[in-house]
This record gives sequence, structure tokens and C-alpha cells, in this order.
Amino acid sequence: MITVGVTGGIGAGKSRSAQILSSLGHVLVDTDDLARQLVLPGTAGFAAVLGEFGREIVSAEGEIDRRKLGEIVFRDTQARQSLEQILHPRIQAAWRQWLEEQRQMGRPLALVVIPLLFEKGYGADFDVTVSVACSAATQHSRLSMRGWSDPQICHRLNAQLPVEEKIRRSRYVVWNEGSPECLRDQWLRILQAIRPG
Repeated sequence: MITVGVTGGIGAGKSRSAQILSSLGHVLVDTDDLARQLVLPGTAGFAAVLGEFGREIVSAEGEIDRRKLGEIVFRDTQARQSLEQILHPRIQAAWRQWLEEQRQMGRPLALVVIPLLFEKGYGADFDVTVSVACSAATQHSRLSMRGWSDPQICHRLNAQLPVEEKIRRSRYVVWNEGSPECLRDQWLRILQAIRPG
């Protein structure tokens, strides 16, 4: 089985890439989705996050308010590190287990979307790494459209490697400045290169 790690800066187009890859019939798991599942009410992750950050991060629905938690951890390096110490070992165990399940099922190819793939030293875990990237101006525009302020954008970007470094470390790069069709075509070419024929 060929394993592919997909990364990229926030707002670069990882989620859109995941949708395209799924539509092409490829199996993948997104670690952002795993992170949400691992802190649902009743889980050990939920209890650990509340133990660290208190009940003020719980929404009216009884779940962790990701926006409120994000505002805390992206302003405070120590708080972010504390959250990562809770979440990342659980997330890593989950995607590694998922890959093993795909391997046992005989899948020819499996993809894992990991925003902090290189930051956490996971590059060697994959046969192939791909960065989804765009210009700084496009990234800023997309994040602004999400309703984020300039300081919020700055804090989020500072928590990740610069896009140039992600590109340098990746085997392939998808440049997401154009249409969804352009993004899809780039992925088709990469998949053809990974699995010729």
C-alpha cells in the first residue's frame, strides 16, 4: 500500500483537496476530523481538555467551543503546547491505526491529511508527501472571508511552518490559486505519477 501525507498551510485548500480525492474514489482520513471526534463529550480527550482549560470553553450544547479554544491557544504558546500534548498523541495513534486497517483491507493507496505533518516530524511515516499551497495574499483573503481578524490570522500562521518550507520538504506540490477543475487536474497528475498505469 502506498501511503500519502497531505499537508499545507491553513486556508491553502486541504479540505477542498480531500473532497476531490474522495470524489475520485480514494480513501483518506483528515486529522482535523479525528481531532473533533477525540474531544466529543464523554471521551477521555474531552475530559483532558476541560481539565486543562476549564469549563468556560464548553458551548451551550455541551461541546468544546473550538473557536473559543482557538482564541486561547493561538494567543498563548504555552497553552497551545499544552493542548498539543493532549491531542497529538491521540490523533497520531488514530491515523496510524486507520492506516493499518487500510493496509489489512488491501487498499492500494491511502491518504492522511495532516496540517502539521512536517512540524510534528511525520514526513518519514509516508511514502509520498504533498503540500497544498497558495500565495500569501490568497491565503490571507480566504482566512479573512472566514471572519478572522488580522491578529487571528497572524497567530494561526505563526503556529505553522512557512509555506515555502512545507513546499521544500514535500515531494509534490499542488498550487491552489485557480479553479476547482485546475486543482483536480493537478491531483490527477500526481496520482498518476504515484501509481503509474
